[in-house]
Amino acid sequence: PTAAAMMKKSSSLPGIMMLGCSKPKGNDSTFGKKNTLGFRLQHGAIDLHFGGPSSSEALNAAQLLRNPGWRQKAHASDALNRPASSPALEDVIPKNVRHPRVAPAWLKHDKQVLRYYGYFQEHVTESAVENSRYRQVSFMFFMEDGTLSMTETKVENSGIPQGQFLKRHRVPRDDGMGFIGPDDFRCGSLVTIYSRTYKITGCDRFTRWFCEENGLDVGEDEPMVEDRWQQSYKFNKTAEKGGLPITMQAQDAKIYCKFMSGQPPADTKMTQFLLNDGKVLRFKAFWDDPTLYGARIYFVVHYFLSNNTVEVNEAHARNSGRDAYPVLLKRGPLYKRNTANAYPGMLVSDGGLYMPEDLKVGESISVWGRDVVLYECDDFTQKFYKEFCDLDQLASRIDVSEKPLRHLKLAPPPHNGIGTEEDSLINCQMIQPKAHQQDLAKLMVLSGENLRFEAKCVNGEAEDECRRFVISYLPDTDRTAVYEMPVRNSGHMGGKFREKSRIKNPETGKYFSLQDLYVGNTVTICSQPLQIIRADEHCLQFLEARPDEFPWANPAACSRKLQPLFGEPELQDPTGVDPDLLKDLAASQGINLVDHEVITLLRAFGEDTADGQPVLNGPALMQAC
Repeated sequence: PTAAAMMKKSSSLPGIMMLGCSKPKGNDSTFGKKNTLGFRLQHGAIDLHFGGPSSSEALNAAQLLRNPGWRQKAHASDALNRPASSPALEDVIPKNVRHPRVAPAWLKHDKQVLRYYGYFQEHVTESAVENSRYRQVSFMFFMEDGTLSMTETKVENSGIPQGQFLKRHRVPRDDGMGFIGPDDFRCGSLVTIYSRTYKITGCDRFTRWFCEENGLDVGEDEPMVEDRWQQSYKFNKTAEKGGLPITMQAQDAKIYCKFMSGQPPADTKMTQFLLNDGKVLRFKAFWDDPTLYGARIYFVVHYFLSNNTVEVNEAHARNSGRDAYPVLLKRGPLYKRNTANAYPGMLVSDGGLYMPEDLKVGESISVWGRDVVLYECDDFTQKFYKEFCDLDQLASRIDVSEKPLRHLKLAPPPHNGIGTEEDSLINCQMIQPKAHQQDLAKLMVLSGENLRFEAKCVNGEAEDECRRFVISYLPDTDRTAVYEMPVRNSGHMGGKFREKSRIKNPETGKYFSLQDLYVGNTVTICSQPLQIIRADEHCLQFLEARPDEFPWANPAACSRKLQPLFGEPELQDPTGVDPDLLKDLAASQGINLVDHEVITLLRAFGEDTADGQPVLNGPALMQAC
């Protein structure tokens, strides 16, 4: 074998190449280059490397490339040669930016996020500072796919892992009915997510605009609550940055240092005393005692401008039942918050001294635990606040006048039927009842009078149509009695139908009076409707003698009632008008003319015809009116 064959690797291992002892391909010892030109019959010289000659299209393209603006010129010429027609939507809008007619949610609400703010309460154990804390979270609802994520605002040195609180995904409702959507969030409402309840307190401006445009009520924003740790944290940060005002002890220490350094400042207290000595603001106030059997107590509050001290005196009324010790608070400084020292000499925080700008009519001040409401001030106080504070105190004045008391009166019990109702009522009004006093003047003037009316039964029963009754009314005692007249073969025995007594009218609930009894009226006595058809002569004369009390027995009043009928030819007839025709004419004009009024007119202006029929003299009636 040759040396080259011996240098080859074994072929027992497939894929292993032989050693690189052979010459590289395309490499010879001459290092010559191949010819690129050749000659062919009827063609001449040919470039063997680049192929044949260029085509006419290639030559035209090369000619166009010499001019840089050949593309614009080509498009302009095409636009001139193009036929005048509206371009299609596919030719104007590229395919990758076209919108469908009904946009899906992921396209319509792309990058639209609703942001809500809220918090949840967490229990804290083994802590002397707090027993629970409020953790503020932000809800972000992505409209494109209905997912929800929650983040918690990071607080410095809180010791709590904060930030991403809930990963973005579709959150199911607590009741298992679907997933949480925008309609589940409303300011002031509670939302339960995975067995934890959150309180929604607000939302951003885009969320509020979006909900208003879609008809969703998100409510009003609520202030974020703060727990005890957050309040102390803010207070400490403010104190570290020097945001708290200096205390009165520190101010006194500064003044003392100035005295020690030989720079005595101006005495502000003396200056205030000299400028405001004798100037006192006077307010009227009240306090509602919340204790058992407590009442409203009125005070007079004096504020001394010379040294900012307050005096509160009680304003007792005459016979108020209170001791004559009016001083509730002697003159001295009044603090908004009162504290007590554990031992003498201990420094206390300033409770906040009440200044003139803190006293406003219509608002309350704290006087050692009592909320005293200022409701009025005097003229000097009104003028002082108007000049120095530009405040109208009388505009907020409160009316404290007490409304008159109205005591409820118990209604008397119903009459049990024993004795008269007046006697039973006196037993309810007096411990030792007295006899009911009768109207002696009425009893003496009308004693012995008996007014009788004839009536018939109108209950609709055929067997009772022939029954006749006499209603007897005694005006001296307002008692009424009913007697039935005996009628042959009527089947009813004549005699007393209703005993003489005061009878109540079931229609009005009051006792029958003489104004309820007139011809043509129907009264109900003993559950029987009785229509009065006539009255005796004495009764008619009795009623006509008192025309002011009984207008249907007054001829002048009855004639004035018929004034709309004076133009009718029947009333101008000198021969007279029939009473039934007169009632029909009155009914046609809407005039309710009762039978008793017709009787009154006949007695005053009536005449008898040749055949004995009563008629009404129309001219005499019109002349009387």
